[in-house]
This record gives sequence, C-alpha cells and structure tokens, in this order.
Amino acid sequence: MSTTHHPTDETLAQFLDGSLDEARRVVVAAHLEFCTSCRLLASAVDELGGTHLQQLPPAPLEETALKQILTRLDAPLHEAHAGTKPDDLELSKAVEALAPYELGSWRWIGPGVRWRAVNLPAGSSGSRLFLLKAAPGTRLPHHAHVGTELTVILKGAFRHAGGRFGVGDCDDADETVEHLPIVEEGEECICLVAMQGHIRLLSFVGRLIQPFVRM
Repeated sequence: MSTTHHPTDETLAQFLDGSLDEARRVVVAAHLEFCTSCRLLASAVDELGGTHLQQLPPAPLEETALKQILTRLDAPLHEAHAGTKPDDLELSKAVEALAPYELGSWRWIGPGVRWRAVNLPAGSSGSRLFLLKAAPGTRLPHHAHVGTELTVILKGAFRHAGGRFGVGDCDDADETVEHLPIVEEGEECICLVAMQGHIRLLSFVGRLIQPFVRM
C-alpha cells in the first residue's frame, strides 16, 4: 500500500527518540504499519543508534543502580486490561494498534459524524486519543486548531486543501492550519486522531454546535 502523506520530520524524530506522548506515538506507529518508507527509516535509525551505543566507552553505574533494579523487579505488575476490539474496523492493522486500549462507545457529534474515545492509561499526559467516523460524502465542519492534531486514516478517504488522504496517510496539523475536510463518496471514513488542545469551529453551524462537541 502506497502512502502519500507522512508525519512531519519533527514528529517522526520525536517518535524515534522516544519523546513523543503516548497518543501521538500510537498514531505514528499505526502510520508505520502502512508506510514502508517511514518504517524503513525508523529501522535504519534504530540500527544506527545501536551501533553508536556499542562504540561508546563503558560508563560506571551509580552505587544505587543495583538496588533500584531489584526494587523494580520486586514491584507488582500492573494489570493489563483487554482492549475492546474495534469490530467495525476491517483492517487488522488498525485492530492491532488499538488492542492494548479500552474503547468507549460511539457518540454523535454532528450530522454524519461519530466519535469514540480511546482510553489511555491513568497518568498519561499530552494528547487525547480517539476514533472519528464520518459517513460517505460528509462535509466536516471548517475548523482551526488550538494545539496540534495528528491523524492517520484507517478506512476510506477525505480531501481538503492539503490534498487527498487515504488509508495509511498521516495528517499532521498545528495552529497554523485550517481544515475543511470532505469525505469521499462510496465508503465511510474512519480515522485515529491524537489531539492536543481542541478544535475551533469556524462556520456558523459549527459555532452553534461547538458547546456540544468536546474535542
């Protein structure tokens, strides 16, 4: 499968060095499942980092290092919850990406549009993670961002001024970007979205429903 749109260089660099928050990390990881070029780049960077570590001179451990490791080994394991399988997604890659997480119920947020929370572990900070589903032909509200919005398309496709976004494509937006997405005819569109801050609806109808849209 060929992808056209990718995370920005900054987002991908943060993913590779482990500094990306959990919600955006899940979105980038889902994109990598579809995108051969980004997956090969991530593999090459990992290999380069491992080679660099092997060439570094040994460094002495702190005196308390062994005690800290033994304490962590003796600590009780966190109970892993079984995620809610997203049975309305046919793509196995999407199911795998969401498997560790519990999903909320779909709820209406606008004509032809539904939203479903992806519940991150307690203590997670940064972006919120959710699924967004829109019916074929839906014209999503014109909106801007107060924060960032990182989206990977799991099913279907939409278009806006930035081009066409199909399965596997990543839409990486910030405060400088305004969106007026239109879902293509023939198939519903399902996206996995990590959002920092919230969206600001710009149309008249959007401003009317803004108090009811917790995004």
